[in-house]
Amino acid sequence: MKSFFQILSFCLLVLILFPLAGIAQNKTQAVLGLKEGGEWEWVTKSNGTEQYEYKGGAFKPVTSLKVDKKHTDHSFDIQMEGPAWESDKVGYRIYLDWRNAIDIFGKKTDKPVLHKVGLDGFDSYHEMSDWGVDVLKVGSSLGLGSIAFWDGEKANRVAKTDSLFSSIKNLPTEAQVNIIYSGWETGLNKLDLHTQLSIKQGSYFTKYDLNLSKELPNLATGIVKLPNTKIISPEGKKGEWNYFATFGIQTLQDDYLGMAIFFKTDDLIAKTADKYSHVLVLKPEGKKLTYYFGAVWEHDASGIKTEEAFVEFLEKEKEKLTK
Repeated sequence: MKSFFQILSFCLLVLILFPLAGIAQNKTQAVLGLKEGGEWEWVTKSNGTEQYEYKGGAFKPVTSLKVDKKHTDHSFDIQMEGPAWESDKVGYRIYLDWRNAIDIFGKKTDKPVLHKVGLDGFDSYHEMSDWGVDVLKVGSSLGLGSIAFWDGEKANRVAKTDSLFSSIKNLPTEAQVNIIYSGWETGLNKLDLHTQLSIKQGSYFTKYDLNLSKELPNLATGIVKLPNTKIISPEGKKGEWNYFATFGIQTLQDDYLGMAIFFKTDDLIAKTADKYSHVLVLKPEGKKLTYYFGAVWEHDASGIKTEEAFVEFLEKEKEKLTK
């Protein structure tokens, strides 16, 4: 007969291993990493820019963080420069600085990988690896699906805020990234913006939920303008979902990439553009807005290399949203 201590040891082992087994089976993941053990230094970059930079230390996983006032682009204090999220199909990240743009990770595996990305060299994800690579050049554009305010001439990203707070949540079949932008200066007014980015297992698309503290007309999103691409923009029907997309050789590696935004036709004010981006101007319902964005890469599970295959893929996604 087993002793009390043998039974207790077995029960403790089950309690330890069962949650770990659950994590291993997850096909979605949100990641947030912050450097610890180093210190801030005022530096002059190679391009002449003077700013703070975090020297030394190592990235540690966290579930939330308030962005340091000294943080800006290439400060090296936040892993991948902001929270990242992935499904078994694709990965994304968003910069927690004045750029506030969304980037794409093309994946060649269905396993979660982003918790390891950027640890062995801050921007090593720009080099092709067994798991995949950062495929998009965002620059001054909206990248894919980033938030902005349309001033009539250009899309102004969420560049000036009083503070930024981000948190992540990992559920069994869904990953979530939450960001609170306090005191966003739109140029029209100043407001708070609460957002949630979420992706489900098996999906290429991120759901973007926005909640404003004040009503704001002309909220915008869009897709980076790149050469050698085809715009796909079908007419939508009232009361339904529709999409705006681009397809072509448009990755940093000269691969085929398709990018798309799904929006409610009733929310659309205008399709337009500025110097850097194709822009969708959208009207929130009261103080809320929801849209989806996603990408497929020729080396991911979709294997899409033609415009026809991409359109077929988008039409199926549209049907899912409609249902």
